[in-house]
Amino acid sequence: MKLTLKIWRQPNPQTAGKFHTYQLDNISPDMSLLETIDLLNQNLILTNAEPIAFDHDCREGICGSCAMYINGRPHGADLASTTCQLYMRSYRDGDTLTIEPWRANAFPIIKDLMVDRSAFDRIIQAGGYISVNTGNAVDANTIPIAKDLADAAFADAMCIGCGACVAACKNSSAMLFVAAKVSHLARLPQGQPERQRRAINMVTQMDAEGFGSCSNTGTCAAVCPKEISLNTIAQLNREYLQAREGFRF
Repeated sequence: MKLTLKIWRQPNPQTAGKFHTYQLDNISPDMSLLETIDLLNQNLILTNAEPIAFDHDCREGICGSCAMYINGRPHGADLASTTCQLYMRSYRDGDTLTIEPWRANAFPIIKDLMVDRSAFDRIIQAGGYISVNTGNAVDANTIPIAKDLADAAFADAMCIGCGACVAACKNSSAMLFVAAKVSHLARLPQGQPERQRRAINMVTQMDAEGFGSCSNTGTCAAVCPKEISLNTIAQLNREYLQAREGFRF
């Protein structure tokens, strides 16, 4: 396959960036997008050019590091998939791929396709934890949990914090991410001691990081690689109101 890659290049946060166009051939349809960029970087290094900086880790759709906009969609056109799981067989010979980093003030660009997503870490530090006694692990069935609650908690816990929801939202809102982290702990007995503080502290930190407001357009859920439901945001709103006003739902 032959592809044209239009890739955003920006040496540092203080310098303006722009798109650079690269022609690449000998691409296998079974190569992932990250492997394609690896091949491009090998060619750039051989010509003493600066390789393209991008984030990656597990390359198995688990870590959420491979955050890129491909042809106007976070993680590319495939549904329920991360960038590292996007293969060149999804495109045709001669296609052009426009590759950009996440565009959000709360995710400042570090270099090229790399952005600083530490705002998510600070939101987690604000309340995404539970108080447990340390020591030997207890049996899994020590605390009975209804199956519907366990299933819902596991579904929310699937969030990998990639930031696609923020990148897709016209307001750069982090509500789907925060909702998943608040909701999955709120559904479990182990998450009850900090339940109200968690909702308030994490939403407060989200606002402090500069993320925008949620307008319920649903683009976040549409591009989520783990298919976190939009209903999770409604659950966060209930948790937050309950914590602030003492409402019961």
